[in-house]
Amino acid sequence: MALTYSNPFPLGTTAPSFSLLNTVDDKMVSLDSLKGEKGTAIFFICNHCPYVIHVNEGLVKLANDYLSKGIAFIAISSNDIVHYPQDSPDKMKEQALELAYPFPYLYDETQKVAKAYDATCTPDFYLFDANLSSVYHGRLDESRPQSGIAVTGKDFREAIDLMLEGKQIKEAIPSMGCNIKWK
Repeated sequence: MALTYSNPFPLGTTAPSFSLLNTVDDKMVSLDSLKGEKGTAIFFICNHCPYVIHVNEGLVKLANDYLSKGIAFIAISSNDIVHYPQDSPDKMKEQALELAYPFPYLYDETQKVAKAYDATCTPDFYLFDANLSSVYHGRLDESRPQSGIAVTGKDFREAIDLMLEGKQIKEAIPSMGCNIKWK
């Protein structure tokens, strides 16, 4: 595991479109079909990263708290499954069902989507407004494995709330976690 920080993603950038396999129902879905009425949260995660494992329950709670407010949530795994078979689509589906993900868990087999978003780590968090324009790219909160700090989603929640209120979002602190496992 190599500790990696998220790359800058310019605010105002339009979310790169994609069509990926939803491992939960084995159907192809597009960003346009999944986007939220008031905003869309996209996060790059995987099954085996200790940073993702640490925040998984918080991601479920976050999504459950904001889905009814018009925010869509999309999780994407872009890891190389040859060297990391625990991140394969069948294992992704198992995890999504076990943790009751209230969002699709998409598999980026070619890694083109991760590259389009300049994603570098898991977890890597993005927030887009109703027009799919980037308004936030940063950490979920200050909690890390073994930090003793509870996962609250404070930073990401604040960004969503400010976006919904039409207010300026403060500069984000980069996310950090395991590097995406490139082919």
